[in-house]
Amino acid sequence: MPIASPEAYAEMLDRAKAGRFAYPAINVTSSQTLNAALKGFADAESDGIVQVSTGGAEYLSGPSIKDMVTGAAAFAAYAHEVAKNYPVNIALHTDHCPKDKLDKFVRPLMGISQERVRNGQEPLFQSHMWDGSAVPVAENLEIAEQLLTEAAKGKIVLEIEVGVVGGEEDGVENAINEKLYTTVEDGLAMVEALGLGEKGRYMAALTFGNVHGVYKPGNVKLRPQVLHDIQVAVGAKYGKDKPLSLVFHGGSGSLLSEIREALDYGVVKMNIDTDTQYCFTRPVADHMFRNYDGVLKVDGEVGNKKMYDPRVWGKAAEAGMAARVVEACEALRSTGTKMK
Repeated sequence: MPIASPEAYAEMLDRAKAGRFAYPAINVTSSQTLNAALKGFADAESDGIVQVSTGGAEYLSGPSIKDMVTGAAAFAAYAHEVAKNYPVNIALHTDHCPKDKLDKFVRPLMGISQERVRNGQEPLFQSHMWDGSAVPVAENLEIAEQLLTEAAKGKIVLEIEVGVVGGEEDGVENAINEKLYTTVEDGLAMVEALGLGEKGRYMAALTFGNVHGVYKPGNVKLRPQVLHDIQVAVGAKYGKDKPLSLVFHGGSGSLLSEIREALDYGVVKMNIDTDTQYCFTRPVADHMFRNYDGVLKVDGEVGNKKMYDPRVWGKAAEAGMAARVVEACEALRSTGTKMK
């Protein structure tokens, strides 16, 4: 199937909320990790989301170029081509973009999609994220409202973050404290500024103790009830049941019970990065350790081309990551839910 159209993406998100499941949103940094994600979704018979961060986009442009827009556009062009061969719907997304990178990342990419839509094409990306967690809520929502207008012109879904995700990602680090929990008042302010779809479609990453990176269960207390309370408060004010489409960030180490509870409260997208990075790299380390005298020219020997050919260890890496994507689909209840 081709990359999901705006209409197909909207249907994906609606089906997820109605069915109390979520799509894994897999961060990728290369053609190999993209192919691994696509295979994982196909094996799980789940539609899905593939995303690239600012750092990932820089990396994709080439280590000596470091141009986020070039890298993101190249990634999207490649994804549009190779995704055609997989029997699932895939949406392309850009991950966390802080204020100082909006003009170098999200806004130019939105401009590309707007131009494509004017020419009768589909947008380049189906959604973009504005990460305003480092600025005051009022400023966060003011910028979000501006971006939502621009996103709507390009048939793009906007993702915003109201609250703070702890830990570190792409050089952005936040302390682990009470700021990790979005308040009901913040949720109501968000809807007052952005509406419930009439100004454009958006998803909200409301925080309930989330932390980026590697941590063990118990280090941070997740409170999925926060999501329930905000959904109820917004729903009561606007006369709608579970009106918000929510996003779960920083899920590494979360208990399955916590993940499933969050799905029940309207989470439709969960970011997966740390775990899939490890599952991509682990088979490579295994291959190198087991075949060190083949991948290296030891004691004047010539090595073994069949062992150091990047395709050999690359296939193992992709298989490891694809298996982790299948596991994520199972945890998020998206297995077997692909649209026809």
